[in-house]
Amino acid sequence: MKQEIQIQKLNQIIAKCWSDTAFKTKLLADPVEVFKAEGLSMPQGVELCVLENSAALSYLVIPARPAELTDEALDAAAGGASLRDQLLASTKHKPRL
Repeated sequence: MKQEIQIQKLNQIIAKCWSDTAFKTKLLADPVEVFKAEGLSMPQGVELCVLENSAALSYLVIPARPAELTDEALDAAAGGASLRDQLLASTKHKPRL
C-alpha cells in the first residue's frame, strides 16, 4: 500500500476516534482488528500499541533506528553537525562568513 494512502487511512482513524467514543474504545482495546476493518494491516509478528495523548500526558514515540543509518549521519541528525558545517567541510575553499 502506498504511504500516502496509509497516512490518509491513519488520519481517518484518528478523526473517527475524535467523533466516535465507541470506535476509540475498540481501537485502544484491539488495534489490530480495527486496522484490519479499516483496510490496514500489520506485518506478521509485529505488535501494535495505541496510546492516547491528553492535556496532562503526551507520549514521544522513538522510531526504530534504520539499519542503514551510519554513525556520522546519526551524529549529524542529532545535532553533532549542522548542514552548513557539512557543506563547509566538503568545500576546498571556505567562504568568508
